[in-house]
Amino acid sequence: MLRFSSVSKHFGKVKAVDNLSFSVNKGEIFALLGPNGAGKTTSVRMIMQIMHPDKGNIEFESSVMTSDNKVNRALLGYLPEERGLYQDVSIFKTLLYLASLRNFDKSEATKKAQMWLERFEIYDRRNEKISSLSKGNQQKVQFIASILHEPKFAILDEPFSGFDPINQELISDCIRELRDNGMTILLSAHQMQLVERIADRILMLHQGKELLSGTMQEIRNQTVADHKIVVEYSNGFDAQTLQDSANIKSFNHNEDKSVDIYMNELENLNGVLADISSAGPVSSLKTSEVNLHEIFIQSFTKEEANL
Repeated sequence: MLRFSSVSKHFGKVKAVDNLSFSVNKGEIFALLGPNGAGKTTSVRMIMQIMHPDKGNIEFESSVMTSDNKVNRALLGYLPEERGLYQDVSIFKTLLYLASLRNFDKSEATKKAQMWLERFEIYDRRNEKISSLSKGNQQKVQFIASILHEPKFAILDEPFSGFDPINQELISDCIRELRDNGMTILLSAHQMQLVERIADRILMLHQGKELLSGTMQEIRNQTVADHKIVVEYSNGFDAQTLQDSANIKSFNHNEDKSVDIYMNELENLNGVLADISSAGPVSSLKTSEVNLHEIFIQSFTKEEANL
C-alpha cells in the first residue's frame, strides 16, 4: 500500500527523517513508534503530502492513485495529532461536511455518521457545537471524521490521545475491526500495551532512522530477550552471580525489589534457575514474554548510551 525508499527530510541542521525505508502492506495495522523527535510526525506529514521529502521517494499502491498518477485523497483518511475541528459547528454538520470533501455520498455519510456516533454514545449530542464536548469526545468525533468516508488507507496519529482506558479499548476494537474489513492502517502512538495488542508490524524510529522493525516476535528476537523470569528474593541477592551467569543475558532490579531476568531460550531454564538460586533465597518466581514497553525503554536507553 505504501513504500518509503531512502527518504530524508531536514529542517535546517536537524535530520528529522534520515534515509528511511519501509513499507506498509495492504490490509495490515502498521505502527510507527519512537520518542519525541524520532521522526514519526514528519513521516506522517510526508505521507499526507503536507510536506515533501528532500530526498527519496514515497510511493502508494495503484489503487489509491488517480489516472494522472496523483494520490487520490478521497481514498485516504487522516487523524492528525492536533485537533482541527470547527469549534462553532455542530457535530453532525462537521462530519457531513468533512465527508463531502472526500466526495462521499451524503445519504451514506448520514447513515455512517449516525452509526459511529451511536457506537461512541454521543449521538444524542449530534446537534451540539464541537466546543461543548470534552477533549475525549472531541477526539471521538475527529476519529470518526478520519474514517467515515471508508478510506482504503487511514493514517492515525496518536488515535488514543485524550481517552480513558475504557475508550482506549473501544478505539482499539474499532481499529482492528476496520483492518478486518479491509482497511490498511498506519498508526503512531505512545500506548505500548495497546500497540502490542493490535499492530501486525511495528517500526521503531530513533533520530529519523530505523531502530527495530517487524512483528512483535521478530522484534523480541532482535532485542534484549524472548522471555524473562521475574524473581523475588526473600533476603536480597548477589548481583555478581547473575552478572557472571552464562545462561542470563541481562537483569534489572526493580523498585519493588523484584528482579527481571532476561534470557533467549526457555530450553536453558534449568541452568537459569540454578544460577538464580545461587544468587540468593528465592521467595517467588514467574515467567513471561518480554513486552513492547520493556523493549522500547531498553532499546532507546541503549541507543542513547552508544551515541
